[in-house]
Amino acid sequence: MKTVARHMGIAALILTGFAVVGTGLVAVTHSGTKDIIAAANRAALEASLNRLVPAERYDNRAIDDRIEVVAPEWLGTDQPVTVYRARRGGQPVALFATPTAPDGYGGPIRLLIGVYADGTLAGVRVLAHKETPGLGDLIDEQRSPWILAFTGRSLTDPEPAKWKVKKDGGAFDQFTGATVTPRAVVKAAYKFLEYVRTHREQLFAPAVGAKTVGQSSHP
Repeated sequence: MKTVARHMGIAALILTGFAVVGTGLVAVTHSGTKDIIAAANRAALEASLNRLVPAERYDNRAIDDRIEVVAPEWLGTDQPVTVYRARRGGQPVALFATPTAPDGYGGPIRLLIGVYADGTLAGVRVLAHKETPGLGDLIDEQRSPWILAFTGRSLTDPEPAKWKVKKDGGAFDQFTGATVTPRAVVKAAYKFLEYVRTHREQLFAPAVGAKTVGQSSHP
């Protein structure tokens, strides 16, 4: 019995040793890669912003010139949304944000929207969605060019009454068999343009570091 107990004790010590070593290796690996992962994420974010507004049009680090805003009625989510500001010579060039179209057919649709300082859309892209494959997923740039139709638009182009899909009397195409999805994106893009217009001074205020700003749903 003593021999069995001794063997069991030795086995337990060996297993404990493996567990300690394994935990240490995981910790070391995480510590060694987290900076690499963070840098890759920042590079990917910058690349996404630069696909909407070319890097040569601004001279600051837009991903570092940012604020957090909370504006559920305008941005489609009650969570803070990061707004990145692009400037040239200290003057506003454009801003970017990731509002949500909450009323997609398959659920919320997360967007990336860029708006120039003059209120013109630099572009709209879809970051995440759960829309029906072959129908609603045509909002994705990889599936169709539909989303590119927002580039260059503004609150006056088309006029406000036309910021709808054609089925509703608007200027934007819908998809055959899928109207809910494009309708949600058009609505979200228009709301974001309105938000930028009514809060422009605060959104483009000089950078003082990242901070959270609560916004009311009225100008």
